[in-house]
Amino acid sequence: MLPGFGLTLGFSVAWLTIIILLPLSAVFLRTLGMGWDQFVATALSERALAAYRLSFGAALAAGVINLFAGLLVAWVLVRTDFPGKRLVSALVDLPFALPTAVAGIALTALYAPNGPVGALLEPVGIELAFNPAGVVIALIFVGLPFVVRTVEPVLADLGSDIEEAAESLGATKLQTFRRVVLPAVTPALLTGFALAFARGVGEYGSVIFIAGNMPFVSEIAPLLIVTQLEEYDYAGATAIATVMLCISFALLLVINLLQALARRRGG
Repeated sequence: MLPGFGLTLGFSVAWLTIIILLPLSAVFLRTLGMGWDQFVATALSERALAAYRLSFGAALAAGVINLFAGLLVAWVLVRTDFPGKRLVSALVDLPFALPTAVAGIALTALYAPNGPVGALLEPVGIELAFNPAGVVIALIFVGLPFVVRTVEPVLADLGSDIEEAAESLGATKLQTFRRVVLPAVTPALLTGFALAFARGVGEYGSVIFIAGNMPFVSEIAPLLIVTQLEEYDYAGATAIATVMLCISFALLLVINLLQALARRRGG
């Protein structure tokens, strides 16, 4: 056994209990105070179901898009040298440092019908702001750095010599990527996807400005929770939060199982 393992384990468990388990337990305990009928009426209402579909669906769509975009950006940053590379690398981290409300205002100003991009798209019937598409755009913005920064060190450790060796044995670039690079980075890709997905499900500040916040159309679940709190319906807010927590935990558990499977195949 490692020296100090027992003390370290005890401290870790205690810290996680205080920071994570106790707040989550409070949510469940508050929900248990509701009757089953009241819970179903609030947490599984048509409005709540529409908010769940948008929150999880938009987070899933943004995560999938970021899988490809993040891998591409990480590949460019690791495998190529170009003027302004450090600037591009710093821009990748911008969503980490930028307040989410500022990001939401900036995206809305850009993609609104009177914005620079929105004004160009509106004549052809494409509206990206104040509808579910705006939610996906905001979640792509905040989730991209998770995939890039997770995949980037794996690509750096992989090195280009392995690719050169595969090509020297007659493999095409596509075969090298599919059989050498992709299996090596798949666990990191899944980790980045899980982080981006989790961030997207709970995102609030960058979404509410560009979403439009129309019930049954562009209202996200976190906004519905805030609405319940503003109406002093604390039990209703915790009921919706409980459903989101359970669904998020189940989805993240599945992603973790896929990560473990990918590592076994890669090993």
